[in-house]
Amino acid sequence: MKNIVLLGAPGAGKGTQAVLIAKEYNIPHISTGDILRRNIKEQTELGKAAKSFIDAGALVPDQVVIDIVKARLDESDAADGYILDGFPRTLAQAEALSQVAKIDIALNLVVPFETIIERLSGRRVCICGETYHTSMLNGSDTCKKCGQKLFIRDDDKPETVKARLEVYNKQTAPLIDYYAKAGVLEDVESISVEKTFELVKKALAE
Repeated sequence: MKNIVLLGAPGAGKGTQAVLIAKEYNIPHISTGDILRRNIKEQTELGKAAKSFIDAGALVPDQVVIDIVKARLDESDAADGYILDGFPRTLAQAEALSQVAKIDIALNLVVPFETIIERLSGRRVCICGETYHTSMLNGSDTCKKCGQKLFIRDDDKPETVKARLEVYNKQTAPLIDYYAKAGVLEDVESISVEKTFELVKKALAE
């Protein structure tokens, strides 16, 4: 199987597609966001530092993330391929990654920014891990799985979403050019979950 990097603005659907790809091709889904959130929840020193950046809609410093990813790629389950979700986010990270891994394909999920703001600011999450969108809740604010009250993550609030998109444009969008020049970029239109996954499978088959 291939070593895959998943690109796209916040809210483009990277996490959802990464889970589907990991299941379909039996490779690990490596999400820096999940690793960082676990550290934040456990209130580690890394978590405390990361939270201050995330809450402001900024990126966690490169070296912190690079060290986490390097250690994860050395684990045995990543030997036959993996999908990186949320990394690299900057050119410096992409260049550091190229020193320790060969990326076979960079899938770029394409979606208008207006759609992203609507998607993210309507997202509600539960402490149990379930995620919903207000458009599907019919006014409810409780989790269908466990009954607890849903909440909006700080980084999903409209003002923070706009800040995240500005950061993405400045620091992460150049990765599209980087992987295009490397000859491994594939643009995939992010429509519905199912249609997007069909396009992803087609790109990976090629």
